[in-house]
Amino acid sequence: MSAEAFTSLSRAMALGLLRDRTAAFFMLVFPLMFLVLFGALFKNDATARAEIVQIGRVEVFDSLPRDAREGLEEVLEIRRSDDRDEALEEVRAGDVDAVVWQEGDEVRLRYSAADRVRAGNARALVDSVVQQANIAATGQPPAYGLTTRQVEDESLKAIQFLTPGLLGWAVAMGAVFGSAFTLVNWRKKRILRRLWLAPVSAGTVIAARVGVSVALALVQTAVFLGVASVPYYGLELSGDWWLAVPLVVCGTLAFMSIGLVVGAWAKTEEAANGAAQVVILPMAFLSGAFFPLDMAPAWIQTVSGAFPLTYLNEAMQDVLSRGQSWGAALPVMGGLLLFAAVLTAVAARLFRWDDA
Repeated sequence: MSAEAFTSLSRAMALGLLRDRTAAFFMLVFPLMFLVLFGALFKNDATARAEIVQIGRVEVFDSLPRDAREGLEEVLEIRRSDDRDEALEEVRAGDVDAVVWQEGDEVRLRYSAADRVRAGNARALVDSVVQQANIAATGQPPAYGLTTRQVEDESLKAIQFLTPGLLGWAVAMGAVFGSAFTLVNWRKKRILRRLWLAPVSAGTVIAARVGVSVALALVQTAVFLGVASVPYYGLELSGDWWLAVPLVVCGTLAFMSIGLVVGAWAKTEEAANGAAQVVILPMAFLSGAFFPLDMAPAWIQTVSGAFPLTYLNEAMQDVLSRGQSWGAALPVMGGLLLFAAVLTAVAARLFRWDDA
């Protein structure tokens, strides 16, 4: 492989990417926008404060000691009213979470099923107050107590989980679209045919494409970690965070192989774009890149297990946020390289130098 030919081809590919402002935007800026936006949205991960309307006197609330009421006000805002019908309309409209009133010894709570999260939060808070009142009425101390604490450091924020997933998605999108569009565009412009007739080996062309894709992925990694680590977002990297670098390289090779298959099959940029979108979009949403899949149906979790992005995201999260090391990274790196080898072989079978 000629070093001069490799350098020239790499430079041509990189300049081609940078000159295509649309491609550069979607590969470099677009994924970063999600990190900036989601990082700001989920920066405050405190429990949402519920708002309820209290009609008349409700003993379990009105008899609370001052310190207990002050603690409750941190998570529950209680507004008093005498108009029950108006308060119920506010709940239906989504302006408040629930309405509570008392009839005899029974506390009645009304909520809307339209927002199950807000309704569940209000129910849990009111139920806790009622249970505490019942225990106090018995005159006996509670038989059991509960202390809670997260397993991670108290400083852990949502950005710890957003960064690995969104970075994995950005790497996957850049590698798939970059390699697919290069193949289709160069074949359409007969650049591949000229390279075939020129004294340049196929290995040099492939190495140049791999080099540009890996360089792009490493730039994305540096930018993502740099932005997420600023004090506003507060990403805290674990001790072996640098293992994200070989994971990104292996992930780039794996997703490049997908792009090579798409580029070898597609005859036009439109077909390549459609095929790449069909591959990347479901993979992005079903791999935990944007949100966790712990509560997803079993069949979705099963489908997620077939995507290489799922394993890349999990391994990135392990080494960046969970303090894990080679044991979490090596199996995933091996699996990604095997995946890349298989799909590259498929792409080689489909590959053609021109449209003829």
